[in-house]
Amino acid sequence: MSLAVAIQMDPIEGIDIAADSTFVLALEAQNRGHGLYHYQPRDLSFRDGRVCARARPLAVRRDVGNHFTFGAPEMIDLATMDIVLMRQDPPFDMAYITATHLLEHIHPETLVVNDPVQVRNAPEKLFVTHFADVMPPTLISADPVEIKSFRDKHKDIVVKPLYGNGGAGVFHITPGDENLNSLLEMFAGLNNEPLVVQRFLPEVRQGDKRIILIDGKPAGAINRVPPPGESRSNMHVGGRPEKATLTTREREICEAIGPALKRRGLIFVGIDVIGDYLTEINVTSPTGLQEVNGYDGINLEVDIWNAIEERYAEDHAAHAV
Repeated sequence: MSLAVAIQMDPIEGIDIAADSTFVLALEAQNRGHGLYHYQPRDLSFRDGRVCARARPLAVRRDVGNHFTFGAPEMIDLATMDIVLMRQDPPFDMAYITATHLLEHIHPETLVVNDPVQVRNAPEKLFVTHFADVMPPTLISADPVEIKSFRDKHKDIVVKPLYGNGGAGVFHITPGDENLNSLLEMFAGLNNEPLVVQRFLPEVRQGDKRIILIDGKPAGAINRVPPPGESRSNMHVGGRPEKATLTTREREICEAIGPALKRRGLIFVGIDVIGDYLTEINVTSPTGLQEVNGYDGINLEVDIWNAIEERYAEDHAAHAV
């Protein structure tokens, strides 16, 4: 099976090929004989009922500093592609939402991974609220009275932007911290969006586990341990990755959410688990493939492409009936 694959992502020039998940997805697609195109979200256009992108043929190689070659740019009708990988980084803002609306016009005849409608309907910190049995005590609100009441009850809390990413704007507010009012004023001055307020989970000191699910099934995990004096475990703020296996509770969490992910066409998902609680479901542009591969000696991109090709074949068999 040779497929035409368009990858919607950020500039490929500056990626770290030793860590980037989109890079290994592209490399595996190329190894399978699929033809690759690259375009950025700003290259998308909707005209006369067609969704097009100014894209360039792409070849990739694991060669630091020389990891890609572009062909000449051309305007392609994305309906002529077999697969579109929606892999640009968040934030989940109006530009991101607009891209999902445009790609909705071609899906599923052109298989968009992940399903753009479901990506739009599943912001990381909101989607998790549909699984109340496995999430920590959580408040989503812009009301200072509600936020202060939540703090009075739980004492030790975390406050973060609803549509933030990468650990940016995440604050740990301890019981004696006098900065909550100033923090709420600062957020209110930035935008009128609600905040996410959660009970602080001290288990984060032992790590925030990223679990990769492929078509609703757990496929691998890494633990991310925050540096001393930090409650965030994101790699770019100094989090230390380490090998991890799944606990019984983590398997229960995967079983609780897996069918919903598969039903929604969310083929590649990364969830975050702290202690016994699910804190985020990342569907926009999950990462972690190369880290898990390195610790477990596997190639998760192979499993993802197997799932994509299977879904593509199923969709086209159904369309042919």
